[in-house]
Amino acid sequence: MNTMRRVLMISLAAVAAFAGSTVVAADANVAGVWTMTVETSQGSGTPTFNLKQDGKAITGSYKGSLGEAPVTGTIDGNAITLKYNIATQGVELTVTYSGTVDGATMKGKVVLGEFGEGTFSGKKS
Repeated sequence: MNTMRRVLMISLAAVAAFAGSTVVAADANVAGVWTMTVETSQGSGTPTFNLKQDGKAITGSYKGSLGEAPVTGTIDGNAITLKYNIATQGVELTVTYSGTVDGATMKGKVVLGEFGEGTFSGKKS
């Protein structure tokens, strides 16, 4: 009878531990080539990002109307942040994209340093 109680107690403890654990969503896979559509008060553009992913860290490159630049960023679940620095109109500019990824699409907000902000959407090739 004592053995039966121990087995039951161990089983209940295991079930309680499993039920109390938090399910963590996997980070979205953003590695690949992305074509973005950017809309700002200054106009629109269609830059391309070539992204590599190592866990939560993102590296890669930007190519668009502002030129070309290396990109860094992070992914946390489906929340993404991408940044690059580029010189335009004689000013060093930090551009930040922040948004969400849903499979082969992403969307969010882009901040163009002191030149304002806008929105972006993107599709993975």
